[in-house]
Amino acid sequence: MTRLTGSALRVTIFIGENDCWHHRPLYSEIVHRAHAAGLAGASVFRGIEGFGASSLIHTSRLLSLSEDLPVAVVVVDTEERIRAFLPQLDELVDEGLVILDDCEVVRYAGRDAESGNTGREGKK
Repeated sequence: MTRLTGSALRVTIFIGENDCWHHRPLYSEIVHRAHAAGLAGASVFRGIEGFGASSLIHTSRLLSLSEDLPVAVVVVDTEERIRAFLPQLDELVDEGLVILDDCEVVRYAGRDAESGNTGREGKK
């Protein structure tokens, strides 16, 4: 497991839910590449409404249901590892927004793979 505490870099990629890379959802390709690169973690968040450079509003409201809602992929790791990953994002993201933020990791803990124990049992 990757150890991560203290100063880190967060990259957030804003794309459309229907954006694809070789017939696969782009957000899924980004997450799988981040995993293969050994980065600390990646999460995908689906938006309920938004617009980007095209100025077209995408929304989940019933009367104007969009099939291409905004999606944000967030990846956090050390600055060195995130910057090494940026060329892959450059290859993948044709339309969208990629931003970098400095952040501080306060806690980064996973589950014990064998027991499923998160290390919180018995804590009060």
